[in-house]
Amino acid sequence: MQDIAQLYKEYAQQVYKYLFSLCHNEQIAEELMQETFYRALKSLKSYDGTCKIYVWLCQIAKHIWYQTLARNKKTQTAELSPEIPSADPSVEDNIILRDGKMSLFKKMHLLPEPMREVMYLRLTGEFSFREIGEILGKDETWARVTFYRGKQKIMKGRVL
Repeated sequence: MQDIAQLYKEYAQQVYKYLFSLCHNEQIAEELMQETFYRALKSLKSYDGTCKIYVWLCQIAKHIWYQTLARNKKTQTAELSPEIPSADPSVEDNIILRDGKMSLFKKMHLLPEPMREVMYLRLTGEFSFREIGEILGKDETWARVTFYRGKQKIMKGRVL
């Protein structure tokens, strides 16, 4: 078994990318990644080798993310965040771009699992199909086909 420093060196960036694809926030992804490796250190003796170490780390990360969501739901408060518009793109361009993203994410949210997770990992986490397959316990071809089918459903408007 590798020591935790070696695991961190080898997998930290990938775990970070996975967490970023879930939370879409750099600081939160960094904090959750640190917590993932802390918990991995605490439970390293219980790792039985039935899955790849990277998959095991992503499972821990996903569990921590779900705990964070549940904790935040309980203590959620409304915050006002003043946004300063950018000088480069026009306000109209920003609205059109935001509406397009909003529409895409609404459609992606309606996709069935695991297709939705494949789409999120690919588009927001920028994971390769091989990495997506590893995370979800499948192969690269399955990830490619699932992504393609999800994309087709969104393009043809047959999300449900």
